[in-house]
Amino acid sequence: MAQNIVENEKSVNPATSSNRIISFIHWHYSTTANNRSEAQIDKDRYLYGDVPFNRWLLMPAAVLMQFCCGSLYAWSVFNKPIDKLINNDENKGLAPITFSIAVGVFGLSSATMGPWLERNGPRKGALLSTFLFFVGNMISALAIHFKQMWLLYIGYGIIGGFGLGLGYISPVSALQKWFPDRRGLAAGFAVCGFGAGSIAIAKIPGPLIKAVGLPLTFVILGSSYLVCMTLAAMVIRIPPPNYVVESSRVTEVTPTEKNDSVKISLQQQPTIKLTLIESIKSRDYGLLYIAFFANALFGLVVISRLQDMLINLFDKSSDEASTIVSINGGFNLFGRIFFSTTSDFVGRKNCYLFMLACQTVILIAFDSIVSTKTYWAFLLCMWVLTACYGGGFGVIPAFLSDMFGATNIGACHGIILTAWSIAGVGGGLIFTAVYQSLKDTYGPKSPIPYTTNVYWILAFVVVGLIVCCFVRVTLRDRLYPAVPGQILRIRVFGKLMRIVKRDSGVKFESVSKEQEDAEWAQFIDQHYSSRQ
Repeated sequence: MAQNIVENEKSVNPATSSNRIISFIHWHYSTTANNRSEAQIDKDRYLYGDVPFNRWLLMPAAVLMQFCCGSLYAWSVFNKPIDKLINNDENKGLAPITFSIAVGVFGLSSATMGPWLERNGPRKGALLSTFLFFVGNMISALAIHFKQMWLLYIGYGIIGGFGLGLGYISPVSALQKWFPDRRGLAAGFAVCGFGAGSIAIAKIPGPLIKAVGLPLTFVILGSSYLVCMTLAAMVIRIPPPNYVVESSRVTEVTPTEKNDSVKISLQQQPTIKLTLIESIKSRDYGLLYIAFFANALFGLVVISRLQDMLINLFDKSSDEASTIVSINGGFNLFGRIFFSTTSDFVGRKNCYLFMLACQTVILIAFDSIVSTKTYWAFLLCMWVLTACYGGGFGVIPAFLSDMFGATNIGACHGIILTAWSIAGVGGGLIFTAVYQSLKDTYGPKSPIPYTTNVYWILAFVVVGLIVCCFVRVTLRDRLYPAVPGQILRIRVFGKLMRIVKRDSGVKFESVSKEQEDAEWAQFIDQHYSSRQ
């Protein structure tokens, strides 16, 4: 009888706590369907009252939302004032840690909340983001008033960072669904406000701090964000079911690399539609993750320290340095729009290869430029770097939509942003550790603490450049058969290249378009004739 009781208890509680957690995580990342009622769908057809909704209204709403979130990029303007007020030493270097924490939580938020966003809709995500970012700014004001650095880390770093991550992916998710015909353009506008925010907000804190003090500056800015982000959130929504843009129908099929039962036309390249789990477990998602990390690393560590570099290395005033930070934000904005729009014509992968190649050249030249204090060259490199950095964010949503489907964009985009967080936190900590150890020896005005950091960053960027070559963007690349003796195959700037072992030895082959089409046609015929 005792045995029966035990068995009954097991049948009532079949799962342990760990199993429940694993089951929840699996459900969370597997379930992304948004089940709206007919009343909700009809309501979303109108902006307000009887005013019909137009998808182009999402563009300014997304820019406004991202504009407020982009204040994160202007954080370097606060570093010295906060360190001076709280630590009585503007070179203490504790305030920049807030930026690193916010970046880390930003990625955690976007990764964990992405599936939730898809289930509940981007408007709820935007409203929750607005509330959290407002609370984070209010706590930051209290932290500065009471001179508690740990509270600043919690307020702006954790709470504010969580809100920023959710606010960042909300308009991106909506725009990718509304603009299947202009994914690059939509992605650029969805994130360009992030760069625009750093331009304007980098110039606002200085006069505000002088007029009302540092704590009230956060109160005023936080309240302004609350109003602007709420207005933007009310516009954001997803399209009705079976939404199609007549000018450009998007065809989706559901093959995988191991099981493809749909005959593929040579004239049409359909988009692979995968589940979220299949997407994030794929080889190409992992490679793209590394490439995105590499593209973000150098920009992250430079953007948060740009004002300090201008003051310490080039003896510029705080006002001039603040102006340069604002201009730099303009190139961030430019890169997001330019590269994302260009990617609609030249391809997402080609844009990434170009951006990573530019960063490689800049890193190689950085030591010489900074050591000789060539100011114009330094500015040129920083602005090109920042444009490439921003371009990475502008291109990635469309890149992910093309490869894994628009239905997974919120979650896929959120998860890949953890690469940005790792680059910001990990890269920031390594950069700071190297900088602090060398600053004590050489002083804050020496270029050595900065140039020494370049070497390990260069290694990551080169790896990212190489890895990006192996990302298989199209269905054709993923299913393209290996020829006998093939060792390696990559596609760079649209050209298929491979290393093959022949009887005469190992050879490098550049495959012509005609040969590629012939091999692909042969594969299609053999593959589908065997299934009939």
